[in-house]
Amino acid sequence: TLEHRPEGAANQPTVLIGKGITFDTGGISLKPAQKMGDMKADMSGAAAVFGTMRALAELDAPTWVIGVTPLAENMPGSQAYRPSDVIRAYDGTTIEVLNTDAEGRLVLADALAYACKRYEPCCMVDLATLTGACVVALGSQAAGLMGNDDELCNELISAGEATGERLWRLPAWSAYDKLVDSEVANVRNSAGRAAGVVTAGMFLKRFVGTTPWAHLDIAGTAFLDKATPYQPKGGTGFGVRLLTRWLST
Repeated sequence: TLEHRPEGAANQPTVLIGKGITFDTGGISLKPAQKMGDMKADMSGAAAVFGTMRALAELDAPTWVIGVTPLAENMPGSQAYRPSDVIRAYDGTTIEVLNTDAEGRLVLADALAYACKRYEPCCMVDLATLTGACVVALGSQAAGLMGNDDELCNELISAGEATGERLWRLPAWSAYDKLVDSEVANVRNSAGRAAGVVTAGMFLKRFVGTTPWAHLDIAGTAFLDKATPYQPKGGTGFGVRLLTRWLST
């Protein structure tokens, strides 16, 4: 965790949470070998939080911000979790594991629940290279956005337009929530291919309570095969410009 708390800041912090899977093999649900090396970038959400916290400090931004970065490695092994396991999250929610490659939402679930209880934030924003489905839907031109608060989502969209880190809002309707129900636990970590980017967000929504929250799926924007005039090849740092703009104005 990192904290930026200037004098005179508001009484409740804003919390940024970044997925930090330092390498993702998929675990026992092993990924194909092709391009697995790119999974060193599965910590891009955490990297964006680190980058934003540094920028806020250097700019002496007026907002109280806490950065939470759950860090782990997803590997097969004798101690690895398995499909069909039921695990218990930080807040006591039980989770049925159907796919060990849907690991990012598990570390984010703990971080979201922890942040709600520990900091009682005014709002939370998480960033994660969460789903291949988001890459299919939006490519590398925009990150997917979901949330439970219109004002927060609109502020992030505006900051993204201003900085060239665009967001496209996806639905978080109650009908999608039913898709992550489990017959043996409170929730399941995978709901299949249909609406995969949305059901991943609906899984996370189970852990935020009534706190205003937004989720940024940066899977298509965090790592590029080719450089653009605005972004380098490889890790792009997507989210740092956007969040810094949002928290500094």
